[in-house]
Amino acid sequence: MKKFILLIWRNKRVYRVIIFMMTIFVVVSLFPRGSKFRYEYQKGSPWKHENLIAPYKFTIYKLSKELENERDTLRKNAKPYYTLDDSISIRELSRLKKRYEYKWETYQNLLNFNPNDKNLPRYNKFLLNKYIGIVLNTLDFIYSTGIISYDDVFKNVDNKKISIFIVRDKVAEEFDYDEVFTLKNAYQYVMKELHSAEPKYLTQKTFEMSFIEDLLSAKDFLKPNLIYDKLNSEANMNAAVSEVTETRGEVQAGERIIFKGEVVDENKFRILESYRKQYEKTYEDKEKDKTVYANYYVILFGQSVLVTVSFLVLFLFLSNFRKNILRDNLKVTFLLMLITLVILIANLVINFNIVNVYVLPFALVPMIIRTFYDSRLALFIHIIICLLLGFWVPNSFEFVFIQFIVGMVSIFALAKLYRRSQLFFTSGAVVFTYCITYLGILIIQIGNVREIEWRNFGWFIVNGLLLLTAYPLIYVFERIFGFLSDVTLLELSDSNQPLLRKMAEEVPGTFQHSMQVANLAEEAIFQIGGSTLLVRTGAMYHDVGKMAIPLYFIENQSGINAHDGLDFDKSAEIIISHVTNGVEIAKKYRLPQQVIDFIVTHHGRSRANYFYRSFINKYPDKVVDIARFTYPGPPPFSKETAVLMMADAVEAASRSLKVKTEETINKIVDDIINSQMSEGFFDDAPITFKEIAIVKSVFKKKLKNIYHARIEYPK
Repeated sequence: MKKFILLIWRNKRVYRVIIFMMTIFVVVSLFPRGSKFRYEYQKGSPWKHENLIAPYKFTIYKLSKELENERDTLRKNAKPYYTLDDSISIRELSRLKKRYEYKWETYQNLLNFNPNDKNLPRYNKFLLNKYIGIVLNTLDFIYSTGIISYDDVFKNVDNKKISIFIVRDKVAEEFDYDEVFTLKNAYQYVMKELHSAEPKYLTQKTFEMSFIEDLLSAKDFLKPNLIYDKLNSEANMNAAVSEVTETRGEVQAGERIIFKGEVVDENKFRILESYRKQYEKTYEDKEKDKTVYANYYVILFGQSVLVTVSFLVLFLFLSNFRKNILRDNLKVTFLLMLITLVILIANLVINFNIVNVYVLPFALVPMIIRTFYDSRLALFIHIIICLLLGFWVPNSFEFVFIQFIVGMVSIFALAKLYRRSQLFFTSGAVVFTYCITYLGILIIQIGNVREIEWRNFGWFIVNGLLLLTAYPLIYVFERIFGFLSDVTLLELSDSNQPLLRKMAEEVPGTFQHSMQVANLAEEAIFQIGGSTLLVRTGAMYHDVGKMAIPLYFIENQSGINAHDGLDFDKSAEIIISHVTNGVEIAKKYRLPQQVIDFIVTHHGRSRANYFYRSFINKYPDKVVDIARFTYPGPPPFSKETAVLMMADAVEAASRSLKVKTEETINKIVDDIINSQMSEGFFDDAPITFKEIAIVKSVFKKKLKNIYHARIEYPK
């Protein structure tokens, strides 16, 4: 079995057929089996189909928004239940009596200790008892009526005009909210009753009234004794909500539903939605009855055709414009896996109604693909996903339109993922685009801004937050599939990386050469189009193999040539070995394969010409084994590796120039690159003659700036 799987993996054509067929099978199995409602319509738009007459009687269902509004209204107006706690009144009245007795006793002790103190008031005990009696009777009445917490009312009762139920001794009695006391008006009521007992003819308060007012000033004798009964309140609310009917009338068979050209207003939209639900339900009932197997297989066939066509278009796109991806099993597997995973998650969310479908961050797909590949492929796959999902999401045109716009914005905003801040910017741009496009559609459908449910826009904020998971997901996909993102390239090209730091210390000449090659190659790739970060990173590591034998390379020598005394073929073998040594070092430091590609291709299958020619000159009669002087290759196979080969050869040769003028620099650049072209080093690389000419021009300009070449003035 293992050998069979390995055989399929190696046969790329067979593997592509199998993986595409498996993906089609999975996606088709996720499609809803019900018959698709044939009409597309939008609220606020004209009906563009033929006149629609009801083929059978069906019930008109309320819209989900309308139904939820009714339920919310009932929840807000549901009468809450409160339990009257008698123990609170007993406790607080007792505490007030004790405080009164303690204060009177304190006064008596003070009067006995200072009988001649004229500043001490002389209280009338009869009046004090009268006033405190009024207070206690009033409090008893208040507590028996009930004190409700003001905050508790705001928390549990939205409509202050409704009545409430008060439970006394397990018997519930209905009262208006105004019939019970709050802490504030209870205190006001006590003070009002107290002051009404004082004679009207007095111009100032009596000592006794001040005594009682001071006693009551703390207000802590008033405590809410109406306790919110959550259990009974929720039961009452649920009972009211359960009585809401989901239907509103019926449409009779043969009755007109809508004529062509009529505007789909809210009432027509409600009827059309009801007809669609009844249509799909009728099919499901027939399917359960096992009487329409023929229809079932016809629909399954139609779905299979649509999904197959979608993936066939994707295959044709890859075969025509992205052949390098189609040739790579891992890359094909990644793309198809990503498509299937997104469709599967969307299917679960829609079928089980977990959350609103707009919470799902569909823009993640183009963002991730854009990070590893390019914008065109990212947008193409995003469109394929949206079109497939359009067959079972509600309001498919609205969904596809919004997702199409959002996908393009995410691709434009995330041109290059160099910094984490770009991800936050992209997330914000996506949320803003969602809100604007959705708002425009709602205005067309509703025609009234005041009726828009603004809380629905919260789904887009959640969507934007989920987009931030792109950062860890990119890292995970890099590790699983061996991809390379711009963030990783930035990290690898940092000269403080351990391997580059070691190069700077052990082979400083090679390190400086690598830096110059990186500058040349980066500027050239920028001009002709390509990954500047990739070519720069590859250039930084392309000669890392020289660390194994640094003194055999002239840029690291200081007066003594390690090749003196060696045969030319042996020297060539040592020089050539820096490629294989570089691969070993790169693997030891776990450099990505894309960077290792620059190490193995930067000399291609060229010869170590200095030692090859020296050998021929010294041994003209010997038969030369060219393989001993030839690099193992392979030749460059991408635009970036081709440019690096040119930059490496040109930079090394420019150092050997004794006179660095405009003419000598131009000549050496032309000679080296023309020689490489004539030997077919770039035949496997997707680079044109025009682009090579641009590369030459960039190298000449950069080298003149490096060596400060000046035009020689005429005599």
